[in-house]
Amino acid sequence: MSLAQGETGFHAPSLQEFTPPAVLFEGTFFELNRIRLIALFVTLLVSMFFVIAFRRPQLVPRGVQNMGEVAIDFVRFHIVDEIIGAEGRRFLPYLVTLFFLILSLNVTGIMPPFNIPPTSVVALPLILAACTWLVFNYTGIKEQGLGSYLKHTLFPPGVPLPIYLLVTPIEFVSTFVLRPATLTIRLLANMMAGHLMLVLFFSGASYLLLEADVWIKAFGVISAAMGFAFTLFELLVAFLQAYIFTLLTAVYLAGALNPHHH
Repeated sequence: MSLAQGETGFHAPSLQEFTPPAVLFEGTFFELNRIRLIALFVTLLVSMFFVIAFRRPQLVPRGVQNMGEVAIDFVRFHIVDEIIGAEGRRFLPYLVTLFFLILSLNVTGIMPPFNIPPTSVVALPLILAACTWLVFNYTGIKEQGLGSYLKHTLFPPGVPLPIYLLVTPIEFVSTFVLRPATLTIRLLANMMAGHLMLVLFFSGASYLLLEADVWIKAFGVISAAMGFAFTLFELLVAFLQAYIFTLLTAVYLAGALNPHHH
């Protein structure tokens, strides 16, 4: 978030923030830049947390196991049970993974020395949305059969026959195209915008306090204060975006299990 060494003047944030140079394996299929390394590190960290938490489960949980159970119970009671019901418990591992992975990736946007969320780059939200698309469509086909699933999805009951000419294309686009697209864009846009705003406030504060004329240095304090306030707001956004993504996944799964849930 600071100015590059040797540069002077204010430099506004740009989309180049999201395409940093390669750090490892440059020019190969496995090329890694700073953002991808953050994603790998966070994924490993979340995995290790749950492995350690439930490696030797005790009847009376304590320490890391207690934290793990609290985390799982949040998704179980506030998402799975409320949206899907008891039959949705089989999807709990996927939904817990989805929620805490997205949350952890989002939070890196306000954590030094990371300062950028991997979810602000389109590849990761797109992969997560594609996974959800595959899971709820596979579930619908498995539970209802391919013909019945397509029938209930594309031809909702109670609609006059001629109206299907309009409704069926809309339902097809909504279910099979817009769902993954909106999941991707919602997460991507919020995290990208949040990162750019934080860079703007803190780089502006750095310039105003360190390089600007004395009579406008006070605006640097204001910019820094705005950056701090927006950091707290971004923490809320990080949680909400993880919650909404997981909640919508549960809604789609509920519709796949029960066609009358649409």
